[in-house]
Amino acid sequence: MNIINVWEKLAWNQGGNIVYIILDGVGGIPDPEKGKTELQVAHTPNLDRLAKQSSCGLLEIVGPGITPGSGPGHLTLFGYDALQYKIGRGILSALGIEFDLQPGDVAARVNFATMKADGTIADRRAGRIETQLNQRLSEKINQNVSLEFEGEYFFKTVSEHRAVFVLRGTELGGQLQDTDPQKTGLQPHGLQPQSQADQKTAQLVESFIKQVNQLLSDEYPANTILMRGFDCYNPLISLEERFKLKGVCIADYPMYRGVSRLVGMDVLPRPGGMKERFQALKSCYGKDYNFYFLHVKHSDSRGEDKNFEGKVNVLEEVDQLMPIVTRLNPDVLVVTADHSTPAVMGKHSWHPVPVMIKAKTARVDSVTTFDEYACMNGSLGLRSGLQLMGLALAHGERLKKYGA
Repeated sequence: MNIINVWEKLAWNQGGNIVYIILDGVGGIPDPEKGKTELQVAHTPNLDRLAKQSSCGLLEIVGPGITPGSGPGHLTLFGYDALQYKIGRGILSALGIEFDLQPGDVAARVNFATMKADGTIADRRAGRIETQLNQRLSEKINQNVSLEFEGEYFFKTVSEHRAVFVLRGTELGGQLQDTDPQKTGLQPHGLQPQSQADQKTAQLVESFIKQVNQLLSDEYPANTILMRGFDCYNPLISLEERFKLKGVCIADYPMYRGVSRLVGMDVLPRPGGMKERFQALKSCYGKDYNFYFLHVKHSDSRGEDKNFEGKVNVLEEVDQLMPIVTRLNPDVLVVTADHSTPAVMGKHSWHPVPVMIKAKTARVDSVTTFDEYACMNGSLGLRSGLQLMGLALAHGERLKKYGA
């Protein structure tokens, strides 16, 4: 029996409310010119005040040297071992737009992209096209692309350059390599099917991409598509079944809404902005739920864009809104991230993320600012991200005593 099984056996349906504030990609490394991380540069008096009232530390989300995707990162924070629960990005994206996935469906995340005449990718996001253009192109694809098999496909807009592709049929496999090369200047990857079921899926996907490329040849900048995160949908056991947590998700971005649905949370309508998310938390707090997940996306997006100052601005905006949360006085308040996205790297990284836990049972340590280097000295130390859920449950007095 592992530690997660123990939490499941000890969890009971009583105790306090738990609030997770997840600042996506918040971890950084020092900018060469500034000599500091984004968190160190940002003016965050409210987060710093919270650190002075909390147990602080660092979380190694999946494991040493492993760079987490957003899906594995969030599953880990919710108490699902990312090395055991390998959920493709396509599944999360489809659930995130409230697509009615059925067991056995195969889903992939799609990027509209720009391809050069030589077949190499010039822009993986087609200049982050507007959602309205995405919708027009998606409609064009749905009206003109057909696949010959005993089943059907679905192609749905997500937002900006992102879309979702779903195959529904019998004996379809979901273990395919991403076509997205993750870098410009390279050609899309082949699918590399591993089984007969995967081969059937691969043939359908190859036909689909070929038809789309022909159809979009007169479009610019979105003249091709890239796919990643293929997976076959199998529902997970919920947070409520495992840990007696009735959860609610407050997020704008579809992927995080999807991972929340996957673990059985209710998902509020899209708030539509940063302040609106914090206000939505205030509005629903203390009513039907005992686990609240509020997601902040743009700290990650600015990091991916190598926009150091932009990421600093997002963190400062969050800080100004934190009093909305602290005035609720939740029994357990957790602030952390699903992974690091240092602006100097422009992508996710393996660096541990800062974490703080405020609760009446927390051992307040000597940390006085919320940043990566200060949290190194906190009482939580460096620990696995998977341990966070157990600590949150314990501080919320939601775990029974183990043994006599």
